[in-house]
Amino acid sequence: MVTAPAVIHGDRARLLGYSREEHPVALQLGGSDPAELREAVRLAVPYGYDEINLNVGCPSDRVQSGCFGAVLMERPSLVADCVAAMREVSDVPVTVKCRIGVDDQDPEAVLPDFLDRVSAAGVGHFVIHARKAWLQGLSPKENREIPPLDYGLVLRMKAAFPHLVIYINGGFTSLDQVRGMLEAGLDGVMLGRAAYHDPGSVLIGADALWGDGPGLDAVGVVEAMRPYIADHLAGGGRLHQITRHMLGLFHGRPGARGWRRVLSEGASRPGAGLALVDQALAEVTRAAADQAALSA
Repeated sequence: MVTAPAVIHGDRARLLGYSREEHPVALQLGGSDPAELREAVRLAVPYGYDEINLNVGCPSDRVQSGCFGAVLMERPSLVADCVAAMREVSDVPVTVKCRIGVDDQDPEAVLPDFLDRVSAAGVGHFVIHARKAWLQGLSPKENREIPPLDYGLVLRMKAAFPHLVIYINGGFTSLDQVRGMLEAGLDGVMLGRAAYHDPGSVLIGADALWGDGPGLDAVGVVEAMRPYIADHLAGGGRLHQITRHMLGLFHGRPGARGWRRVLSEGASRPGAGLALVDQALAEVTRAAADQAALSA
């Protein structure tokens, strides 16, 4: 997520650049000024994103003070103006990620009204975090965990707005849960923390839900990342900028602790490269071999 003013005034190559291997990739913008958002989208279009998303879900204090994020659930007409301005200069779909409501709002009344008004401005795709955001009294971390989830409400919104593409977000930790939501009629499921902290369980195997076969295992993922890492290092990047996002790849498997230890201790050191990745992977291979020997 990048704020619209940052795109306009900041280092766009750093903020918006990405590798071609990341497609399909979405840019999420934060903001509430239609003119600023239009300009940010115009500047982002040459980067070739597959989707532009407006953040109407983040509950942090900093976001509230800037009048964007979840506080915009209270201003659906402004959201409609924002997405209409964004669509004027976007050659890819403009989407919205939102909550079911904030503070003392009644989600049963607020959410359908929000979807109705914003979709009338031309948005056909919503990602709904199935929790309220409490802007007063809860921290951003607490807002991701404490407000109760209401999956049923999101399912009812899909039934009420069958022409809209509706994804659900919040609390999902397994592919079985994802499959259940898809079978219930939703168009997609967004996984955040689970996909980040335990990608080996949550992401590996996800392709099979769409009939794309078994794909790579965790070791195969590491091997596939090698050219990406090499390109990043050759461009002046540091190893830890990539491997810190891979620490959970072997979560729950033999050698996971050694994998994390080697990368956590060494990846930020000057000169750290693919040899360190090999050293960390050797921890996994050794632990798997030891377990196999004990089981024999």
